[in-house]
Amino acid sequence: MTTISKNIKKHRNKKGISQDKLSKLAGVTYNTIIKIESGVTTNPRVETLDAIAHALGVTVDNLLRSE
Repeated sequence: MTTISKNIKKHRNKKGISQDKLSKLAGVTYNTIIKIESGVTTNPRVETLDAIAHALGVTVDNLLRSE
């Protein structure tokens, strides 16, 4: 898993929302969330990351930061 995928999953689980719910909140396809979280998509578009970050209530930097 990539840093992005781990961070999205961590923040999503912290908020207690499903992948499907996140996809709807972010306005991206369910398949996109699955591919990013599983590490299949390792370099998602900035617009996609921004939408996901906004839906999770975090910044894009939070999704990119390695902890």
